[in-house]
Amino acid sequence: MKKYIFIGMGGAIGAILRCVIKNVKIHTFIGGFPINTFIINLSGAFVLALLFTTAYEIWHFNDDIRLGIGTGFIGAYTTFSTMCKETVMLMDQKMYVLAMAYIITSVLFGLLFAYFGAIVSRKIVARLFNSRKEEEKVS
Repeated sequence: MKKYIFIGMGGAIGAILRCVIKNVKIHTFIGGFPINTFIINLSGAFVLALLFTTAYEIWHFNDDIRLGIGTGFIGAYTTFSTMCKETVMLMDQKMYVLAMAYIITSVLFGLLFAYFGAIVSRKIVARLFNSRKEEEKVS
C-alpha cells in the first residue's frame, strides 16, 4: 500500500511541474517546434537516468522511493503521448519535415540525455566515495 502513496505523491508533483513548464513561453528559432515538451522529455530522461543509476548502482534506494520517483514523478512529468499528439498536429498542418525532425531529435537527444545522466551520476558518486575514503583514512 505504501508504494501507491509514493507513486501518487510523485505523480502529483511531476504533473504539476510539467504543467508549469508547459505554460512557460519559450521563443523558438523554428516556428511550430514544440520546445516545451521537448525540454520536459529531455530533462526527464536525464533525471531518470541520473537518479536510477545512483539508486541501483550506489545507494540502493528503497523500492517504494524508486517507484515514487520513476513511475510517479518522472512518469507524470514526461509525456510521450503529448509528443505524439504534437507530431500529429504538425503533420495536420503539413509540416512534415518539422514533424519528423521533432520525433527524431526527441528520441536521439532523449537517449543522449539519459546517457549523460548515467555518466554524471557515476562521476558524482565516484567523487563522493573518494572524498569519504580520504576522510576515513584521515580519521
